Amino acid sequence: MLISNAYAEAAEATPKAPEGSIMGFLPFILMFVVLWFVIIRPQTKRAKEHKAMVDTLAKGDEIITSGGIAGRVTEVGDNFAQIEVAANTVVAVQKQAIAAVLPKGTLKAL
Repeated sequence: MLISNAYAEAAEATPKAPEGSIMGFLPFILMFVVLWFVIIRPQTKRAKEHKAMVDTLAKGDEIITSGGIAGRVTEVGDNFAQIEVAANTVVAVQKQAIAAVLPKGTLKAL
């Protein structure tokens, strides 16, 4: 034959960490901790603040919706709020669609 067979040499045994070692899970644990403080915790805090804002809505509050509509609250129900966006123009919006409560006097005349 023209080509001789090439055989691999036996590799030396390398010491491995024990299978139940915490060092194997450390990167995953650190990644979860970072994601918790960067994404999950601020999001839950924002959701809690928004729920508190929606729960304290009252007649006469000036609000802006997530769609950009500004108006004055005329009636608050369980799931919906009636807002006056112009003179004699009332629109019903979901309470969860209210993005912010504006300071009193922000909207001049409706």
